[in-house]
Amino acid sequence: MDWDARQKGLREAIAVWTERLNAVQTADASSDRFCRAKWDLVRESGVLRLPFEASHGGFGEDLLTTMYVLEGLGHGCRDGGLNFSVCTQIVSVGVPLQRSGSEQLKQRFLPRICDGSLIAAHAITEPTGGSDALAMETRAVDRGDHYLIDGTKTFITHAPVADVFMVYARTSLHGGPLGITAFAVDRDTPGLRTSDAIPKMGLKGSPVGELVLDGCEVDAANVVGKPGSGFFVLDYVMKWEILCSFITSVGTMEHRLERCIDYARTREQFGKPIGAFQAIAHKIVDMRIAIETGRRWLYDTAAAFADGRDTTADIAIAKLLASEANVSSALAAMQIFGGNGYTTAFGLEADLRDAVGGTIYSGTSEIQRNRIAATLGLRDRAPSPNVMEFR
Repeated sequence: MDWDARQKGLREAIAVWTERLNAVQTADASSDRFCRAKWDLVRESGVLRLPFEASHGGFGEDLLTTMYVLEGLGHGCRDGGLNFSVCTQIVSVGVPLQRSGSEQLKQRFLPRICDGSLIAAHAITEPTGGSDALAMETRAVDRGDHYLIDGTKTFITHAPVADVFMVYARTSLHGGPLGITAFAVDRDTPGLRTSDAIPKMGLKGSPVGELVLDGCEVDAANVVGKPGSGFFVLDYVMKWEILCSFITSVGTMEHRLERCIDYARTREQFGKPIGAFQAIAHKIVDMRIAIETGRRWLYDTAAAFADGRDTTADIAIAKLLASEANVSSALAAMQIFGGNGYTTAFGLEADLRDAVGGTIYSGTSEIQRNRIAATLGLRDRAPSPNVMEFR
């Protein structure tokens, strides 16, 4: 991609903030506790404002520019959980509200989503399944001026700390994509409660939890889009989520590559730098190829999506490539660093734990392969969007 001076300036500006973010020491880096001190720095940086209209406090940047800056965040910030939270904040409530929300809902929520004073989450995954969005059991019953929502969502990113949720619920007993509706729901709505953070393998500091809706009364004015259009709201959001989350991962992979090159040049064994050994050099070359491949797929897909073209297969391929390359890259880095890579001091084991999550959230690798197979006529086309197993 060719970036202009303004876009490069935005990318360079985020680097200053990542240095400050990396300098914040948390009491327990292995905890799933949300770090407010880091979040306050994220708020000051303005990164949360990137894709939103100026009338609601945003910077009015397009998708590709937003991705370019988020790639810089991934390159500079060593807190994978925080990077994940930034993407969740942008896409979960803000993106669907900007595209499909009423002006009333935009004015109510978007300014505070942009400045980070409201923490956002979207609630899709349920205990009975995540990837099959059309099988959701959460029900929203129309009572005229309000809906009564009952159901349980699980593995919801930000659930323990979120102030506003985009809740997807079934409004029709009949199956199919036209039976789901999206609702913007305040945390303090009676009948809504959340669990403590669920301990997980990686992406520490970006807590996930359970969301229970028990006779939760939500105004009809809180419907995002039209009743029954929730599937299409979700499909749009998931494309944004994949493009933003995994370009951030590409930035992380780029930083990891730089570390491996430096280490391979300076670490000596048998009288010469380990980079002189073909086995090491080839691992580094493969890391570079994976970065370039993932980056090009993500940006090319984003450009096609922005142009309104069908990106069903492209999104799946881009997500599959980037997520699996991140895991392979993290494993290769650990091998290159040897015993040092296996220790916590070098941070590579945390990189690996974070990377594994990418093959699960936003649609598992298996789901992506099924979607690609469907576009090749090898199986029935499933209408389900790229839903996640934890979100």
